[in-house]
Amino acid sequence: MSAATIKVENLCKVFSTDEVDTHALIDVCLELFAGDYVSISGPSGCGKSTLLSILGLLDTPTSGRYWLDGVDVSRISLEKSARIRCEKIGFIFQQFNLIDELSVADNIALPLRYASERHNREEIARRVNECLAKVDMEHRAGHKPNQLSGGQQQRIAIARALVAKPAILLVDEPTGNLDSRNGDVIMALLEQLNREGTTICMVTHDPRYAACAGRQVTLLDGKVHTGQIPLREVV
Repeated sequence: MSAATIKVENLCKVFSTDEVDTHALIDVCLELFAGDYVSISGPSGCGKSTLLSILGLLDTPTSGRYWLDGVDVSRISLEKSARIRCEKIGFIFQQFNLIDELSVADNIALPLRYASERHNREEIARRVNECLAKVDMEHRAGHKPNQLSGGQQQRIAIARALVAKPAILLVDEPTGNLDSRNGDVIMALLEQLNREGTTICMVTHDPRYAACAGRQVTLLDGKVHTGQIPLREVV
């Protein structure tokens, strides 16, 4: 079997104050392989978004190990974390996080403008146009985000996540701010991206959308719940 793209082992995260320690994640073990589509679900406050933040190198674990493409990234520097995020990981959030002062095209181009690898203007324009076509939004390239519907904004956010050609998409409640019709459109797009080879790890509270994934993981009180949904054993 090939090595896991993402592997976490006995991952713990504790948020401490003077009064109390909150154990957000407790001994979480999980593997994702290239081309996987995994959903993470569970009740509010169970640790889903905390886990996704650690997988995306936006936060660090209190203890445990995290390997990304075979490299231990559990305790790497902020500079190295930022570089790896730019090279390997795309993010899609519930809040679209688009900049209203910029055009749709300029929003999508942002990851390339901040990448460590230099891209000339022609290359940036080509990639932006490719991603607009992928989400069927070429006709909105010159618009501002606040001129778009919620579903259109989420499609732009997906295009922005794809423009740097990440191998992994981390998706946090992508339908949370959308009605069911637009939510179904976004989920269909994610399924298409996965069929094309993108590895996806998605947090969702919606059981119907969780079932779209090839593998489902449930968190409960910071722990992986294995009563009904077995995890692939971590070795």
